[in-house]
Amino acid sequence: MNAGGFMVHRIEKDSTRFKQIVRSRIRKDLRKYITRGELIGRKGKYLVSIPLPQIETPRFRYGPKERGGVGQGEGEKGAVIGSEGAAAGPGAGDQPGEHILEVDITLDELAELLGEELQLPNIEPRGASRIVAEKDRYSQIRRSGPESLRHFKRTFKEALKRQIASGTYDPDNPVIIPVREDKRYRSWKTAYKPESNAVIIYMMDVSGSMGAEQKEMVRIEAFWIDTWLQHNYKNLERRYIVHDAAAREVDEDTFYHLRESGGTRISSAYNLCNQMIDAHYSPEEWNIYPFHFSDGDNWGSDDTQGCINLLRDELLKKVNMFCYGQVKSAYGSGKFIKDLQESLDEEENLITSEINSKDEIVDSIRAFLGKGK
Repeated sequence: MNAGGFMVHRIEKDSTRFKQIVRSRIRKDLRKYITRGELIGRKGKYLVSIPLPQIETPRFRYGPKERGGVGQGEGEKGAVIGSEGAAAGPGAGDQPGEHILEVDITLDELAELLGEELQLPNIEPRGASRIVAEKDRYSQIRRSGPESLRHFKRTFKEALKRQIASGTYDPDNPVIIPVREDKRYRSWKTAYKPESNAVIIYMMDVSGSMGAEQKEMVRIEAFWIDTWLQHNYKNLERRYIVHDAAAREVDEDTFYHLRESGGTRISSAYNLCNQMIDAHYSPEEWNIYPFHFSDGDNWGSDDTQGCINLLRDELLKKVNMFCYGQVKSAYGSGKFIKDLQESLDEEENLITSEINSKDEIVDSIRAFLGKGK
């Protein structure tokens, strides 16, 4: 290997090692990142920027010009180097220095770290696949094509066979010169691979009892749910429903920032979710994931019974899993989750979780995604 090749290999090796260090540090602090909302604002289309403290990248540091250095200029034997001319500092400090390095990590890598940390199984999609993806594979050989796709080994073999057959091959001077008819080119074959589809239907109570703190917990948890499901499905759609006493579909920004002051009828959201599935997402072609977040304060036992009936008779038969997350609120009764657990305890694809603080988001994500459905 020449010197240039050695340096490239060394740089690649150092880069790989640095990435391993960064990955290890992110995984070590992943629970801290999960419970904070700062990553959401750093998310791009494919990358997330993560601030990592206490990782310092090596770099050259140059001193002032024309100031001399060790072994230069006049000096006395035994003189202490660097003591003269030093300005007095404020004294010894008791706080560590701040060394922040921002690194970009792909959403796929972040999902892998989440899966490793929470020990999440990969999801096994159900149903048929509606979308078919095209993928080109260079698995064929043709006699014509662009020079950039010329297959050198096959071209050489064809030229060798021709020269041997024609008697022009000289073993003492084995020069092989391909002509036009010898040339062979790589060609592609289009393979059609079905891809599984998935839709997340987020529902949230936006009545007066759901404050900014509760919405922030929902927003953080939804970010990680999105990250994991997008890692498992190439085609992922998201729909957003808000409700107080009535339900309606909104965009993502409205979903996380809308606040109203009406009462709460949870059945309005479940009915709209069921209509949405029937109209757009056949269970035979889609993997369906409704997530509902509320403080558990519903308008009367009749509406709660209507929700239970709708879940048992309709929704749970169509979805991969139905997840209900109950966030703690000073104004909510918190009774809805108990009613679901008592009435639908035998339903395997209904998953409930209580989220009393940001510290419990990790356990809620594991509860929702831990079955691999």
